[in-house]
Amino acid sequence: MIKMEIKTTTQTELIDITDRVRSRILESGIKDGICVITTRHTTSSIIINENERGLRNDILDMLETLLPQNKNYAHDLIDNNAHSHLRAVLLGMNAMVPIEDGHPVLGTWQSIFFVELDGPRNRTVNIKILES
Repeated sequence: MIKMEIKTTTQTELIDITDRVRSRILESGIKDGICVITTRHTTSSIIINENERGLRNDILDMLETLLPQNKNYAHDLIDNNAHSHLRAVLLGMNAMVPIEDGHPVLGTWQSIFFVELDGPRNRTVNIKILES
């Protein structure tokens, strides 16, 4: 298991980790297999989508619309971040990417993102590369 440390800077943000994942795959020497990227935190997510500024803003706006911060959630009585947990449930904690010829197989516009939902924080992403 490879651990990737990420330092986030705002409460909610999308961080493109594609190049960092690609580097880990190349360093592994595995030519064909699968790469599993997971977050170790219940208030963050891993997604794959297009890295375009407008779309990144649309994703953040969607999260605020669907799960607003100040909605009086039951969990907020404990630590006031229920919206972050619920957003993580919506987006998911992992992504899997095939590996062919030592490279991640992604579409032309696909990027791998770490999504911070309760920052800023120091975060850990796990990368598991499996040979097939």
